[in-house]
Amino acid sequence: MIGIATGIFSGLFGVGGGIVLVPMLVLWIGFDERKAAATSLLAILIAAGAGAATQLLYGNVHLVAALTVGIPAVGGVLIGTWLQQRIPVALVQLMFSGLLVVVAVLVVIR
Repeated sequence: MIGIATGIFSGLFGVGGGIVLVPMLVLWIGFDERKAAATSLLAILIAAGAGAATQLLYGNVHLVAALTVGIPAVGGVLIGTWLQQRIPVALVQLMFSGLLVVVAVLVVIR
């Protein structure tokens, strides 16, 4: 069920790992934030590949923009992963919760 929900949200909104999968792994499965984030990254790699391929077939992918954002994002992932391993799990949970609240408020405002 977690995989199906993640896939539906990824296909509909372009989100899934951080907003759907991580909270479900934490709340339903009992993973800590680190394990949930790491598991989400690998799962989303698979789901995002399928979604990107499908959207490519529909002609919706702007390849230059994707590469322009995606290549530097690798560096960001490496920095974020390094940082996540060095701060307390409770702080990671608080930061993630804050991010979700801010995103929710911004979506409602728009």
